[in-house]
Parts: sequence; structure tokens; C-alpha cells
Amino acid sequence: MGATTVELTEQSFKSVVERDGVVLVDWWAPWCGPCRAFGPIYEKVAARHPDLVFAKVNTEVEQGLAGAFEIRSIPTLMVLRDKVLLFSQAGALPESALEDLIRRVRALDMDAVRAQIAAELEAEQKKETPPAA
Repeated sequence: MGATTVELTEQSFKSVVERDGVVLVDWWAPWCGPCRAFGPIYEKVAARHPDLVFAKVNTEVEQGLAGAFEIRSIPTLMVLRDKVLLFSQAGALPESALEDLIRRVRALDMDAVRAQIAAELEAEQKKETPPAA
């Protein structure tokens, strides 16, 4: 891990991703060519954003964690803000796309995001609840 990223384990994962602010998580493995290509980009962008948490999960070492999050392809990048998962996508991003993603996540109105999530959950619950007879 570089000086600008933090390695996540099953023991540290929850305490890192449940903090306020922006947390990026790179799911990777040492044998993965695209992961090795994305690694330096991730480190470079992390150095430009010291106020964000850039974390990495080695899926070979943390197989239980990767299974719990249903990581099927690597690299996979997840982005959370204030404990809300906003982005999860497999594939290595170019540097410009990663910077654009960070810009978009920073610009989000999280109150509006939470309201939208609440409305979607309420709509789902209404679908699942049978009408009273």
C-alpha cells in the first residue's frame, strides 16, 4: 500500500467505511493485470485528495470480505459518502474518470440522496405489503 492508501481487512472494514466523508474502496488482487494497472492511478489520485479515504482490499487475503460484498470481478471500485454507497463498478477507471467521479460525489446533496433512498424504500415496502382485507 502506498502512503496515501489504507489496507482494509475484515477487522478494519466497518470502522473505515462507516465514517463520515468520502471513502473509496479498491477491490484488487496481486495477480490481476488490470488491478496492477489501476493501482498507480489510484495512488496518484489519492495523493491529490488527502481529505478523502482511499482504501484497498486484497481479495486474495480477504476472501470472506470479498464474498460478503459479492465481488465477482476485479478491480471493483466502490465509493461511499457519509455511510451511503453511491458507486460500485468493476473495471479499471482512467485517471480523468476517477477525478470526475470524485468531483461528482463531492457535489452531491446528501440530504437529497437520503430522501430519495427513503422514498424508494417506502415504495418497495408498499409493493410488498398486501392490502388489508
